[in-house]
Amino acid sequence: MTWAPRVTVAAVVERDQQFLCVRETILGQQVINQPAGHLEQDETLIQAVERETLEETGWIVQPESVVGIYLWNHPVENLTFLRVTFCCISQQFDKTASIDPDIDEAIWLNAQQLRDKQTNLRSPLVLSCIEDYLQGKRYPLDILSSVT
Repeated sequence: MTWAPRVTVAAVVERDQQFLCVRETILGQQVINQPAGHLEQDETLIQAVERETLEETGWIVQPESVVGIYLWNHPVENLTFLRVTFCCISQQFDKTASIDPDIDEAIWLNAQQLRDKQTNLRSPLVLSCIEDYLQGKRYPLDILSSVT
């Protein structure tokens, strides 16, 4: 069996000291996550975060920088995730967007609310990304390259 990490993207979108999040039900439990998802074939990481955010929240976003690149091993499912997290600016809400059926709702939460809900976060990556963002971690988008 070939080991391969799952490549995902996530968006940290802040507005009025609140962060765009989603509630989703995973294995019968409602959890909180950033807008996030898997990189699809033939798309760039930037395209993936724009698509995932729109599909999960209805928000059109503009990635401005990379907050971090995270490697996480799921303790139960024996899966490894490589997550690229972007700092994004909310551009516009598209009320006609078709929201992914796995998403229960999009919500705005402040950092303390996320800290208080640690047991309800989809993974420890959610809070790690927020804390790194709050510490000012930003890397230019041009560190990412798509070679064709």
